[in-house]
Amino acid sequence: MILSTGVRYTHSVSKRLQILLPDAEMEDIRRIARREHISVGEWARRALRSARSSLASGDPERKLKLLREAAKYSFPTGDIDQMSAEIERGYLE
Repeated sequence: MILSTGVRYTHSVSKRLQILLPDAEMEDIRRIARREHISVGEWARRALRSARSSLASGDPERKLKLLREAAKYSFPTGDIDQMSAEIERGYLE
């Protein structure tokens, strides 16, 4: 007979995060969450996900290499004043 001593989770394990906020800021967040029909916790999770995804990611050296590679190409362009005038005319039509 073999007994397993390991623990198996059927779901991902969550961690608790405690953030201390001034009363006025907390009330603003409660108001926003209530308006969106979500809990303060869900609002905070969404805000944290959004902040995390907006941060620059990836290796800066890799990005510079890609930019340098793209800069080697010569694509047709026009005079900026002429292009701006054409765009403005397009808005008016």
